Amino acid sequence: MATGGGVPNVHSNTDSSNKTLLKSQALYKYVLDTTVLPNEPECLRELRLLTDKHERRNMATPPDEAQLLGMLIRLMGARNTIEVGVFTGCSLLATALALPDDGKVVAIDVNREYYELGRPFLEKAGVAHKVDFREGPALDHLDALLADARNVGAFDFAFVDADKPSYALYHERLLRLVRVGGAVVYDNTLWDGTVALPHDAPLSDHDRRISAAMRDLNARLSADERVEVCQLTVADGVTICRRVV
Repeated sequence: MATGGGVPNVHSNTDSSNKTLLKSQALYKYVLDTTVLPNEPECLRELRLLTDKHERRNMATPPDEAQLLGMLIRLMGARNTIEVGVFTGCSLLATALALPDDGKVVAIDVNREYYELGRPFLEKAGVAHKVDFREGPALDHLDALLADARNVGAFDFAFVDADKPSYALYHERLLRLVRVGGAVVYDNTLWDGTVALPHDAPLSDHDRRISAAMRDLNARLSADERVEVCQLTVADGVTICRRVV
């Protein structure tokens, strides 16, 4: 897809085999083949391969990032989580697999059709009971959660992979929902490396808009004294925010 002066979007040809900022495809394949794919649950592999056939496959969480999310959840001992942006559910399935049997993930997406593509894999894995799917705009659902005082500080972990220009708005809400010591993780924060390009670099209109939003977010997070921030170059850029206040 090309938008803006005939320049293709930077993720036009992305799928689960090449969604990385590493400049060596051979090195990324080594990482996948050595430590990621041999340990990938079968149900997650099946969902990933199905998603790779989807016309919007570039939206999916790649396997190394899914592995990272599962590791973070297990390390934290998280029980209650939020996911903003689901698509077919690769990250959602990784989350549900990592949660204890009585754990819960509130999964928010504007498109139930995409979620339904992945739901059979949640059921096959025996983790569908952990998922509370809510269809509609994320800000509306986050505000609805906050309207119940019992939800304030009640979540251990949140993962955001949705409308990029809204990340800063999600952040303010999620910092009230996630407990002190909990984590909020943002996806796509380096946007294929475009955040480091000169402002006059040739980009599609879409990429220019998203890249600007990610630069703004990264600056906000770095200056936010309520969180400790760790920027990773996994996948398309993953930023971990640990709430400290």
